[in-house]
Amino acid sequence: MDYLKSTYYFDYESDEIQELIAEFKNDMLSDKEKTKRLYLKVRDCWRYDPYNLSFSKQNFKASKIARKSKGHCVEKSIILIACLRGLGIPARLHLGKVKNHIGVERLTEKFGTNELTPHGMVNVFLNNKWLKLSPAFNKSMCRICNVSPLEFDGENNSFLQEFNNKGNLFMEYLDDYGHFEDVPLEFMINNAKEHYPNIFDTKDNSTEFKL
Repeated sequence: MDYLKSTYYFDYESDEIQELIAEFKNDMLSDKEKTKRLYLKVRDCWRYDPYNLSFSKQNFKASKIARKSKGHCVEKSIILIACLRGLGIPARLHLGKVKNHIGVERLTEKFGTNELTPHGMVNVFLNNKWLKLSPAFNKSMCRICNVSPLEFDGENNSFLQEFNNKGNLFMEYLDDYGHFEDVPLEFMINNAKEHYPNIFDTKDNSTEFKL
């Protein structure tokens, strides 16, 4: 497996990604520090939006996502992975299924459930070990949900906000689909169709949501 290579999706040689990582091309910064700073940049500079979904291939290119102001968990993970690889730091996509328990009224209305799948996060290789981190929920969204934003110290996993600040259950992982060298688009489409059959336009085998 090559967790450093540029791919169609992790196109870190593009102008958009090179612009994002320019400030981190500093030999004075360790890989750990670069990852911590990049994590915060991706977490908070793109607003989390689980509703603007499309499974068209071009929409999962890091360079295209970088031009937007918001993205869902997989999109934000793709940006972070592309940036990390562009700095020579091994990174890969990790997918699973989660259930949210707070602020899910619109989610349930649109999807028919408060379960989200596939949910994306990032694995990064630092200090000879793989760490899990999730840049999905930006600080302003966490404030609305009364949840502390996830911090990443570069040494420990940081991917699950189990409770909000009042101790109420916020998020739980239901399934783990493992990690991927590249974006597994076919798997993601089939997974979403299995869990949300009513929101796809199946007449023409479309990969577009009907939200």
